[in-house]
Amino acid sequence: TFIMPDTGAFGGLGHGICDGDTGELIPMQRGQVTDVTVSGIEKGEAGDPGAIKGYFAPGKTGSLLKNTECGVYGVFSCRPSSAMTQLPIGRKDELREGDATLLCTLDDGKVGQYRVKITSIDRTATGSKCFTLTVTDPALIEKTGGIVQGMSGSPVIQNGKLVGAVTHVLISDPTTGYGIFIENMLNAANIPMAKAS
Repeated sequence: TFIMPDTGAFGGLGHGICDGDTGELIPMQRGQVTDVTVSGIEKGEAGDPGAIKGYFAPGKTGSLLKNTECGVYGVFSCRPSSAMTQLPIGRKDELREGDATLLCTLDDGKVGQYRVKITSIDRTATGSKCFTLTVTDPALIEKTGGIVQGMSGSPVIQNGKLVGAVTHVLISDPTTGYGIFIENMLNAANIPMAKAS
């Protein structure tokens, strides 16, 4: 979702890595970050969320240091070549209902920009379900059906600012899901907003 250019620190997912059976956050001391190659997409439809499929590349590109309810955090060994240009941070009180852009990498290996609409903002939310977003971009709906597993952590941009990330899809409607405020992710990583801006 984000990289701090001065340190290589990063945050991703927007939700924690949980046990598949219990739903509990998995305790973690340290993990390894590797690159991944997207190999295909299972299109989402009502009742089946779909998924981005891929495989891990050999080699370590960083270390995973923290698993929280608001995301996973660590540090890259070197800045990924696919990193985007720097964006200012948008605070939760700046987020507005309306148009925004979702960034994600699909099976072409490039970061794509897709239109979404933000609704139902809960400025008091401290977890990973802070606002609702609906995919309105016909190209993304055609390719994936909307939001699919593997899109968690995809940045959400509004008015030129990083305001949040995708966290969940609604199983009954794959065009719609939830997002987390970038502010919540930064707080979970103990990164001051002023430093991130």
